[in-house]
Amino acid sequence: MKRVLVAMSGGVDSSVAAAILKAEGYEVLGVTLTLWPEPEPGDGESQAVSSSGHNDAAAAADRLGLSHKIIDVSTEFSEIVLGRFVSDYLAGLTPNPCIECNRRIKFERLFSIAAEMDCELVATGHYARNVFQGGCWRLMRGVDSEKDQSYFLSMLAQEDLERLRFPLGCHDKEMTRRLAEELGLEIPVEAESMDICFLRGADYRSFLKSKLAGVAEPGPIVDTEGTVVGEHQGIFGFTVGQRRQLGIVAGEPRYVVRVVPESRTVVVGRRQDLAVGSMMVTDTTTTGRAIPEDVLVQYRGRGEAVAARFRQGQVEFADVQYAIAPGQTAAFYNGEEVLGSGVIAETSPTSSRIE
Repeated sequence: MKRVLVAMSGGVDSSVAAAILKAEGYEVLGVTLTLWPEPEPGDGESQAVSSSGHNDAAAAADRLGLSHKIIDVSTEFSEIVLGRFVSDYLAGLTPNPCIECNRRIKFERLFSIAAEMDCELVATGHYARNVFQGGCWRLMRGVDSEKDQSYFLSMLAQEDLERLRFPLGCHDKEMTRRLAEELGLEIPVEAESMDICFLRGADYRSFLKSKLAGVAEPGPIVDTEGTVVGEHQGIFGFTVGQRRQLGIVAGEPRYVVRVVPESRTVVVGRRQDLAVGSMMVTDTTTTGRAIPEDVLVQYRGRGEAVAARFRQGQVEFADVQYAIAPGQTAAFYNGEEVLGSGVIAETSPTSSRIE
């Protein structure tokens, strides 16, 4: 009987994933990663966030008859994920902390814990599919297009996919909830949120302001002609494509076109100034096979994959795209299959003219 370590957050998805694997005959061990540092005195909200997931995960594991452990990774999370989130915004970028957390914290630690507990496999409640085909493992979109999370897993490598299972990849959310009810899992129905977990529904600017007090410096807001139209209190409060909270008065809608950290300048313009014909990506990884020249690229977590040509880090779009933010992840697809990803370094309104 194969042993599998299941990451259990306390939510319905990971709990049902564990139940499915147990029903398939695996020996299932549950683990919950503590991402939050110990709360400050009087921080009741932090305490609630930390303990509620632990309690729900432990209760689900008990109901399923699974052993369950809680592992504290809050120090790594704070240093690596929160640290990069703050430093990237201070550098004029728009980071994707969920992918960074998956890459540097969750899967890295889960594989390590699995080895310590003699588990051959690791499983999570992500809505994605992992299929062995043509002599290798292939990461595919989940069948539920509304819940598909393959974009957030696009940094996984072949050696990772060999050890991973995603039991919910062929389910939709409604099916998952029905299974939870049939299993008698008393799990609160969580709100479907796309918020970054550590913001707890708060505006990211407030979070950054608290972390950058005394560090961030003011600077000019200029139009595309270089004319000063306002002043900001820190570039961390702006991201490409942003329309609201610009702190300027204009006769027509204005958007953040780019952020220039060297001069602490925020450039605003019209929608047409957000046009992107090509972009450069760095830190490219693959799920196992080389990324072809003709490929689909998804550059937002909830966006669609669009046709492009790719060569040596350069992406040329078949059609003009808008408001692509440096710092975000670009995931490469061949139909439903994830081929890899990279970090968007810079964009250009013109074609890269890949021949």
